[in-house]
Amino acid sequence: MQSLNQSFEYCRELTQRTAHNFRFSFLTLPAAKRRAMEALYAFNRITDDLGDDESVELELRRVQLTAWRESIRYLLRHESDAAASTRPEVDGHHPPPTLRIHRPEGAFSPKQTPRTGEIGTFSDHPAHLAIADVVHQYQIPPQYLFAVIDGVEQDLDPVSMAKFADLENYCYHVAGAVGLCCIHIWGFHRDPRAIPLAIDCGLALQLTNILRDLAEDADQGRFYLPHEDLVRFGYSQEDLRQRRNNQPFQELMRFQVERAKSYYARAEQLLPYLEPDGKPILRAMIDIYQAVLHEIEHRRFDVFSRRVSIPKWKKLWFATRAMIFSR
Repeated sequence: MQSLNQSFEYCRELTQRTAHNFRFSFLTLPAAKRRAMEALYAFNRITDDLGDDESVELELRRVQLTAWRESIRYLLRHESDAAASTRPEVDGHHPPPTLRIHRPEGAFSPKQTPRTGEIGTFSDHPAHLAIADVVHQYQIPPQYLFAVIDGVEQDLDPVSMAKFADLENYCYHVAGAVGLCCIHIWGFHRDPRAIPLAIDCGLALQLTNILRDLAEDADQGRFYLPHEDLVRFGYSQEDLRQRRNNQPFQELMRFQVERAKSYYARAEQLLPYLEPDGKPILRAMIDIYQAVLHEIEHRRFDVFSRRVSIPKWKKLWFATRAMIFSR
């Protein structure tokens, strides 16, 4: 049976390999909270990959997401059943109870990336123990994790948002719920005023991702910009498919960028509610993603010719600055 530390190590390696923006902000956290964030990132990354793996048939992806959800539900139910018992600490963490589930032959080591086609491995996934430990230690409501899976399932069908309210609902599932998980790890004194701000923070980051990835999402039949906005500015989904960077597109993008900025302003208001060692990571995340948004503006909204990104040194600078000035 895989140990708790091995599970966290798997999550750490997955984060280092794939979290091109977030891993820099994770550096601002103390060790225990950093590895908790790595476990949360691993959960989200695995969920995203299950939905996005185009090498796997669409209906099989649906089955996999259902299997992944049920594996998490089973895992957390057993963790909840054992939470009332006294358990010894290991590395400052209470290990979740041993799950008496058969490990399929060929199941993953912590250094392997799960193959999404191997549904049976979800009964003993290398990230399971770390995820369960973090949910228990930081008292994260499990429904937030299931909301993320629900959001990824929405992406399996062609996406077209009629109104901004539809986009808000989608963003809640794939990003706002993640923000709510995050503040449980960072610490927010259980102040209910932090809840809507954490949701809006997730929405700000997700809107930035949507604007950055417009072209590739359109290629996959995903149109996240609300139809009501397209009509308002005289732009169409076909224009987006054809990558038409015309005046209507410029005006549409300017409007979307300003909308995202308004949500970053809301995200800033979350800072006072966080525990001192949780403030730097939020500061770094906001700065890194706002830099992506500013780069979109700097390129005059050209998200078609090449992917918008910022250099690693700048991400590291934001993280370092956040550690110095946010405490």
